[in-house]
Amino acid sequence: MPIVTVQQGPRSVELKRELVARITDAFVDALQVPAESVQVWIQETSPESWGVGGKLTADTRK
Repeated sequence: MPIVTVQQGPRSVELKRELVARITDAFVDALQVPAESVQVWIQETSPESWGVGGKLTADTRK
């Protein structure tokens, strides 16, 4: 059973639905597994809790 973990900033539930559907479809196509066997876990991190290039992401969005 494939398990996919996505780490990202907060997104709307609509975008997450689309992401889960597309990831599932990709695994079904590539690995020929049933969609019911694909698990997608989304871990969201706020911009205040992650950084890039030595700066918090929250600080770069101003």
